[in-house]
Amino acid sequence: MQASTYGSIREKLVFGVQVKQQRKVLGFGELRRTSRGLKNLCMTDKTTGFGGLKLTSAAMGANLGRLDAISMTSLKPRSVKAHAASGADGDVENLVPPKPQVKSSGTVLPFVGVACLGAILFGYHLGVVNGALEYLSKDLGIAENVALKGWVVSTLLAGATVGSFTGGTLADKFGRTRTFQLDAIPLTIGAFLCATAQSVEQMIVGRLLAGIGIGISSAIVPLYISEISPTEIRGALGSVNQLFICLGILGALVAGLPLSANPLWWRTMFGIAIVPSVLLALGMAVSPESPRWLLQQGKTSHAEKVIKTLYGKERVTEVMHDLTSASHGSAEPEAGWFDLFSSRYWKVVSVGAALFLFQQLAGINAVVYYSTSVFRSAGITSDVAASALVGAANVFGTAVASSLMDRQGRKSLLLISFGGMAASMLLLALSFTWSVLAPYSGTLAVAGTVLYVLSFSLGAGPVPALLLPEIFASRIRAKAVSLSLGMHWISNFVIGLYFLSFVTKFGISSVYLGFSAVCLLAVLYIAGNVVETKGRSLEDIERALSVPT
Repeated sequence: MQASTYGSIREKLVFGVQVKQQRKVLGFGELRRTSRGLKNLCMTDKTTGFGGLKLTSAAMGANLGRLDAISMTSLKPRSVKAHAASGADGDVENLVPPKPQVKSSGTVLPFVGVACLGAILFGYHLGVVNGALEYLSKDLGIAENVALKGWVVSTLLAGATVGSFTGGTLADKFGRTRTFQLDAIPLTIGAFLCATAQSVEQMIVGRLLAGIGIGISSAIVPLYISEISPTEIRGALGSVNQLFICLGILGALVAGLPLSANPLWWRTMFGIAIVPSVLLALGMAVSPESPRWLLQQGKTSHAEKVIKTLYGKERVTEVMHDLTSASHGSAEPEAGWFDLFSSRYWKVVSVGAALFLFQQLAGINAVVYYSTSVFRSAGITSDVAASALVGAANVFGTAVASSLMDRQGRKSLLLISFGGMAASMLLLALSFTWSVLAPYSGTLAVAGTVLYVLSFSLGAGPVPALLLPEIFASRIRAKAVSLSLGMHWISNFVIGLYFLSFVTKFGISSVYLGFSAVCLLAVLYIAGNVVETKGRSLEDIERALSVPT
């Protein structure tokens, strides 16, 4: 599944507003500079297809339309009325002067921390089977049955696919916090069944339930964080999701250390996951609901109380104004799944699917899978040391990305990330094939692997899950995030199924070159289609990307 962004400018950007002259519009949205030095953002309905890449279950794909780069680079939050004209020049709209942002005195971090228990469980369930598989296979009598061992591993991905599609519907119907509590049920039961498994059938059922749980988590954790976070730190808090996924994977690695001394320790490894599952349910019982969801349900007074808790009473009026000014869309009937494919929403939804597709097709799972072999070629024989080095690079890169997200911007981090990944994959491919590099092949392969993981964690890992809830309209946000995450899990599953076959047929070097080409395609696609959301409220972004019906 996944494996897995901005600063300030001097000129004022007129977001979704045409100033005086009509200009030809390019793509879905493009900034234009007027003779007075103002920038002009226009929207049109030009369609550009994104061809069907079908690499791995890059969980994120499907054919994608275009969002032309809305270089919203570093906009300070401001109130704008914006409409995008479909197939024509944008209409002239009123620009409300920017309001100074009041510093928040509310409390957000504890609730983000509670939500991130879902991210930790996501990473932990992904990583826990790697160390435990050999031991549980002997205990359950399937050590010689490769097919059944494959089912133990891949059932989690199948369950996650189901869960990711379910998460959006549950979040829209019951709210974000209640969905977290419901999610704790399959997470807890699944972990318990795995820990107490006396047969492979029980283990597979437990993995399936745990997969459903992490699939739901993968959709609602970034959704909830984006909807409760203040605009000025939304990027940093959103990227914490990916950081905690990395920590969950590392936690699974650490949990496996006693295995060599105690072969039955694998049961404890699975049982450990019960603790954060229960804490997630308890924590969400006292966490505030998303104010955006409350407003959609017509619970205005409750939304005001939540805003006071999250942002402080001095920002209640400001935030409520933003929410209600965008609520003309929320007054519409709840969006159905087929609405995501309508001309009104498909372009932005396709971009979300494309980002996750590229994330998986770029080869992150393949690199992690082969990292042990790569490190052995360099003389690092300890699997634990190899995994720890990859995990440390992932955590470090994600931490750096978190600090840059609201200064550097989402889009620029994506471009840097995929560019670095393309260079790393090229280095890995050459280290395996270029005879002149043979004396240094082990060192270069390790350097390429670490550089790749580091580049991935700077943008391709954390940004898609953060960006999607930002660019999707509130009416479709939960379901659109679920759809994109569903594509992610499907891609991940397919990659895991066919990756070794591709390596056997074409060789690892050729496969790495293919991954490098995908990364370069991603750079081109992102440069032309991905919007910059740094410094904009979700309502500003929604108004600017709205296509009138």
